[in-house]
Amino acid sequence: QVQLVESGGGLVQAGGSLRLSCAASGRTRSNYAMGWFRQAPGKEREFVAAISWNGGSTYYANSVKGRFTISRDNAKNTVYLQMKSLKPEDTAVYYCAVTAVPWSQTPHEYQYWGQGTQVTVSS
Repeated sequence: QVQLVESGGGLVQAGGSLRLSCAASGRTRSNYAMGWFRQAPGKEREFVAAISWNGGSTYYANSVKGRFTISRDNAKNTVYLQMKSLKPEDTAVYYCAVTAVPWSQTPHEYQYWGQGTQVTVSS
């Protein structure tokens, strides 16, 4: 089992920044790819960003490209999501997840999930 705990969410004004963290524990393996997803009320969970096991490759949804940056520190078993120029439409619960495939933007290909952290962007 792998446990994931997200932190760093909160309330921010439009144009502001937040950095989310996701700490992994348990049977962690550095060769897992990791991803961030988000889910707004009444909407399906959507892909935000993913990073390969060694951090060499990153992937972003078009809606966040150029504003969000995903990174990881395998020594700390932690993945980060730096979010800048936040918009009200970024408001959602943000989840991190782990996958054994090289990377994916499909939620069902992720085996372990955190509980989520709320991000609210006011206009």
